[in-house]
Amino acid sequence: MTQIKFGSFNGICEQAALIVCPLVGSAQGIEPTCYSRNVQIGSTLIFQPAASFIHIVAIIMTLIMIFHVRSKYTAVGRKEIVLFFYLYAVIELLAIFLDSAIIPTSSGVYPWFTAVYTGLVAAAYMCLLINAFIGFQFAEDGTPVSLWGLRIACFVAFGVSFFVAISTFKGFAGMSYLKPTALWIIYLIWPVLCVLVYVVLQLVLVVRTLDDRWPIGDIVFGVAFFAVAQVILFAFSNVICDSVKHYIDGLFLFQLCMLLSVMMVYKYWDSITKEDLEFSVGSKAAVWEVKDPLLAGGRGGTEYAEDDQSNYHQPGSLVGGVSGGQFYQSHMHGYPPQGY
Repeated sequence: MTQIKFGSFNGICEQAALIVCPLVGSAQGIEPTCYSRNVQIGSTLIFQPAASFIHIVAIIMTLIMIFHVRSKYTAVGRKEIVLFFYLYAVIELLAIFLDSAIIPTSSGVYPWFTAVYTGLVAAAYMCLLINAFIGFQFAEDGTPVSLWGLRIACFVAFGVSFFVAISTFKGFAGMSYLKPTALWIIYLIWPVLCVLVYVVLQLVLVVRTLDDRWPIGDIVFGVAFFAVAQVILFAFSNVICDSVKHYIDGLFLFQLCMLLSVMMVYKYWDSITKEDLEFSVGSKAAVWEVKDPLLAGGRGGTEYAEDDQSNYHQPGSLVGGVSGGQFYQSHMHGYPPQGY
């Protein structure tokens, strides 16, 4: 079991090969006790191939979720939640290059890309946190106030986290990779706080405003996947790695569980949002029941070709109480009379 100390990555990085581990703890970083086997493709050595495969799957699944979110044109919070999935897709794309060492840890740009990755992770959790308040309509969703408030909050979270990370890696602004306390808080504590607030607010939203209780199941599964991911990474990564002879490690299962938790965020949002069919632009044509006879075809509508056999007659004129057509029809003559 990993001994996690506040502000220290030593115990965590010995258990799990996090992206920040080569940049903290010492000048050479902290090496995990056990990690998955590498794969050589041509002249390139690929680290963490199993985790990289999960990153690719996550990008594909996220694009599918984004497509479905954007197709719900009138759903509440559509524009706000889709930003979360965009951020997650960019994080997974960047993680492919950092986890696999396509960008080598010895490279001069690795700290900068890692700082960007750290900032994006913090911004994604900030986005999830803000989305927790969307359902309470403190600001109407989709309006400039809501969208720009969300974007500014995410940008601030990104900027602060990026600055803390690069300052820790480079050792300026009073920070150091030997004591990365601020980075530790942003990297480990901030995500847990955001998830906790999101879950509590969504439970309150479902219980107080919705008649359906099934979305609670989506929340429970999402929290379960998130919790299992942390336990696997920080407690059993080395055990898993040794058991399967270095073919995979805890990072693979961690990324898989995190993908499932993100998918449950989408599933929950989809289950509590309904489209206004009057304004939706779906691919399926809506079937409407026409109750107004003036709007129906055939009798009573705009088609009069089959009305010859009905008992309907035009109303009588105001003179004499009978129309000219009725008068001549009653005398077996056509209308108008012959010769006119």
